[in-house]
Amino acid sequence: MSNFPFSFSVSKIRFKRLTHVEQRNLRLGLLFVSPWLIGFLLWTLVPIASSLYFSFTRYTVLQPPTFIGLRNYINLASDEQYLLVVKNTLWWVILAAPGGVLSAYLIANLLNTKIVFRPLFRALFFFPSIVPAIVTTTVWLFLLNLQWGAFNSVLKALGMQTIPFISNPDWVKPTIIGIHIWAQGGAMVIFLAALQDVPRELYEAATVDGASGWSKFWHVTIPMTSPVILFNLVLAFIAAFQQFDLPWLLTQGGPNKATEFYAVYLYRTAFLDLRMGKAAAMAWILFVVILIFTFILFRTSRRWVYYGGGDQ
Repeated sequence: MSNFPFSFSVSKIRFKRLTHVEQRNLRLGLLFVSPWLIGFLLWTLVPIASSLYFSFTRYTVLQPPTFIGLRNYINLASDEQYLLVVKNTLWWVILAAPGGVLSAYLIANLLNTKIVFRPLFRALFFFPSIVPAIVTTTVWLFLLNLQWGAFNSVLKALGMQTIPFISNPDWVKPTIIGIHIWAQGGAMVIFLAALQDVPRELYEAATVDGASGWSKFWHVTIPMTSPVILFNLVLAFIAAFQQFDLPWLLTQGGPNKATEFYAVYLYRTAFLDLRMGKAAAMAWILFVVILIFTFILFRTSRRWVYYGGGDQ
């Protein structure tokens, strides 16, 4: 422990005086990390602390904040618009997050087999994840347009009725989920790496024991890749709670507030209505919900996540 600026005793921590060389090394170390420390302080820590303070104020940016205590949080509980947004968001989290992970996992398993043009298919499935959201949304707006969209043009040519994919509240949510599931290239690549790391000996042993393809998938593939499933699932749920770009660029929360998700409503409240105090309170509620949800997910994962080292 002599290399550290303090040493431990049984009953207390006993600090020692730094030598000249240790002081110089400390100054040099702080100097080298100072750009990160300054950036973290100015652009992360201060905004977080400020948002916590603003959540207890009435703040419109144009006027100084006025402290109102817990009123922002209390008012949210009776805000019908906010409750609708929470309902929409929970619907999205429950369906879109596991649906996206499931689709990415199944596609990764398919592309991990020896199929023709496998590199081409891998590139095609990964491509949507590297294209900017504004580009993909513009393409989907063209494809889904009720009057001249490609999908509805095909339906018209077949003599079928057109479908209002993004202009009908009953159709817009399934449509957005479909687009979300389509753009799972990043998770797919992570799953591919995990699948290729599964020991071949396990499959060979299962084959010798007469296991079917489904048995090998259920008893070998899934347990051996369960830590990566958990990883992608956590990221998917966190991203689902903060979903913004797709509903905003595609429908801006419509039609009839059907895609007014939490992040969309938070953005509208903060930057369009200039109700920064209410928006800050919403942001902190979202942070606590994500924290609790992630904790529960990790706690329940002990029952189904398998680690090769034996620790579960």
